[in-house]
Amino acid sequence: MQAASFFEWLTTSSWANAMNGPEWAFPVVESLHFIGFAFSIGTIAIIDLRLLGLAMRDHTAAELAADLNRWTLAGFALMLITGPLMFSADAVRYHVNPSFQFKMICLLVAFLFHFTIHRKVTQAEISPFAAKLAGGLSLALWTAVIAGGRMIAFV
Repeated sequence: MQAASFFEWLTTSSWANAMNGPEWAFPVVESLHFIGFAFSIGTIAIIDLRLLGLAMRDHTAAELAADLNRWTLAGFALMLITGPLMFSADAVRYHVNPSFQFKMICLLVAFLFHFTIHRKVTQAEISPFAAKLAGGLSLALWTAVIAGGRMIAFV
């Protein structure tokens, strides 16, 4: 199956029909998507601000990561469920949207960074420079994901 055929099929799937049916469906799913972002990126930002030395100095990054991990993962789960639902509503248009493509690339890099380098940095005693570099890069990646997602409607 070619990519174009897949996106056409997806746009006519039962998931897309549910998203495009009642006028409230897409806004409700989109709101849940934003809540997922708030959980995941909000908790990651707390850890990043700690790595940067700007907040929560009475806790280690490892303590914060352990305390916030379930909220981060719950946010990721919510995003990864609602995102494809929204995409199915108009997959033919979304997959060629430059902002959507930018968001997906940034999301992939942010996930890879989070589950490799970021996780390792929060668990180990590292130099303050490396901690700040990791925290700043993480914040930049997640900000790019949000910015790309926000611009999808305008491109």
